[in-house]
Amino acid sequence: MTTRRAFLTGSAALAAGGLVSLPALAQPVSIGAIKVDARSLGPLGWGENAPRIARAFESRLASELLPLRRRGGPTLHVTVLWLWLGAGAGGGMPGDGSGGSDDNMLSVIELADRGGPPVSREIRSMLPSTSGGAWYRPDVDQRRIAALLENNAQWIRHYLSA
Repeated sequence: MTTRRAFLTGSAALAAGGLVSLPALAQPVSIGAIKVDARSLGPLGWGENAPRIARAFESRLASELLPLRRRGGPTLHVTVLWLWLGAGAGGGMPGDGSGGSDDNMLSVIELADRGGPPVSREIRSMLPSTSGGAWYRPDVDQRRIAALLENNAQWIRHYLSA
């Protein structure tokens, strides 16, 4: 049985050994505009919803990255590569490693700052399918997508302002 102390000790040992590496930027960057491209979602079955997802994500990023916004700053380009809603009910057993009931999102950010090195990073988000609330509500899928967009936007802010 893994205890909290064993987990923290093991995590600290991995980090000290250099096996865990989450590089962050040296200083916060400024952002002038935000452009989201979700066209790759169309062939994945999202069809006409892909532009709606792009607009919702752009709006979410605008509010999440407000402290980093500067007039004349570089444009942040975000490409949504993957969006997957797992089976909401009965899509796998907790802890079985199947990931069947997880919602996933993969995006790539690119920011070319005139004064510094260009930033390019993959941002992965994974949330339980319950992140949208009760499965029987008619808007559960929209809320699950909104939760993924919010989580991904928060990770983008984390990496850009670190």
